[in-house]
Amino acid sequence: MVAKHSGPATGHVMKILRGVLPPALTLVLVVAAWQLLILVFAIPPYILPGPLVVAAAISKHLDSLLHAAALTAQAAVAGFVLSFIVGFATAVLFSQSEWIERSLYPYAIFLQTVPIVAVAPLIILWIGHGLTGVIAVSFIISLFPIVANTTAGLTSVAPPLRDLFALHDASRWQRLWKLQVPHAVPAMLTGARISCGLSVIGAIVGEFFTGYGTQDFGLGYWIIQTNAHAKTPYLFACVLFSTGLGLLFFGAISVMNRFVLRRWAAAH
Repeated sequence: MVAKHSGPATGHVMKILRGVLPPALTLVLVVAAWQLLILVFAIPPYILPGPLVVAAAISKHLDSLLHAAALTAQAAVAGFVLSFIVGFATAVLFSQSEWIERSLYPYAIFLQTVPIVAVAPLIILWIGHGLTGVIAVSFIISLFPIVANTTAGLTSVAPPLRDLFALHDASRWQRLWKLQVPHAVPAMLTGARISCGLSVIGAIVGEFFTGYGTQDFGLGYWIIQTNAHAKTPYLFACVLFSTGLGLLFFGAISVMNRFVLRRWAAAH
């Protein structure tokens, strides 16, 4: 009985190891090469701090970094959720009228091409400082992938399936929710995976120009402050926390995508 059950369990463990070991080994090699570079060329910490110096900075400022990461994550989650809701609604509108899509889609592209660093101060000026302004910047940066991918999924239904629904006199509402939306699920989730990382970037960019008050500051604020005061080890610590936050978001959305796609595949 033990031999029968050990096979699948062993295979599952091996699958996890194959997914974890390559990036883990790459990380070890990069950190080792980084430390070796510091020792060989005697690079001062204010130019390029070594891993041990950065680790010491993280340990020293851990409470501040965790608090800042929590604030940035709050703004990023709100911006992402808002972009998903608005992006889905916009894509549905585009998919129902070719004229509306042609009229408004170029302005959706504008959100992707406009230099957000240039307009972020205006956005914060109009909306206000604090969490609301940061969420607005995160929302604008992460909106376009949802709109573009969901619109593509909703409008790329095969003609035979459209003809089948027309043959049965399906209403526009029935075509949308029983044909187009199910067909667009994979494309919609692809857009969500792209947007989740952009939402973190948007939150950090928004924090470059505003804080959350006199006591609360996100990672973007500390990146600007540590750079201005040449606190390079602390700056590296903030960058690492920002990167980790983006990876955490991407991993969470990827897990949700796999779960939803598995159910979607089983239903189809």
